[in-house]
Amino acid sequence: MQKVQIKIQIEPGCEDLSLPKYQTEHASGMDLIAAVTQPVTLEPGDYQLIPTGIRIELPIGYEAQVRPRSGLAIKSGIGVLNSPGTIDADYRGNVGVILINHSKESFIIHRGDRIAQLVIQPVLKAEFKIENKLEQTKRNSGGFGSTDQ
Repeated sequence: MQKVQIKIQIEPGCEDLSLPKYQTEHASGMDLIAAVTQPVTLEPGDYQLIPTGIRIELPIGYEAQVRPRSGLAIKSGIGVLNSPGTIDADYRGNVGVILINHSKESFIIHRGDRIAQLVIQPVLKAEFKIENKLEQTKRNSGGFGSTDQ
């Protein structure tokens, strides 16, 4: 497994919170922690930006993806609204997570709760080349549901 060093800065007042970390040896995502000062209640259908209390400096050529935690999704119906959220290599602000409550019950976020995952990925830059004709495939222009049998 390739490793990359990520610089991190802790926001003032968040020194008591855990840094993002992998929960198992082969996990691809690190848990992000809620840096709320008071409990936050998400009512059914509501969404809110939850701070994590950290800033990161990614190396050029990498991005960080903010993804939902499967446990929160299956147990409580909580997801990440813009999933995956992208953190670009030139962003230096507080890492925030837009949580949404898809359930029919209120959900309370407490300081220190694990709220999302952070996955670090290399980025490829694409260059578009205009062509008059594209290579044909079996699927061709078949869209949503076109591969269902």
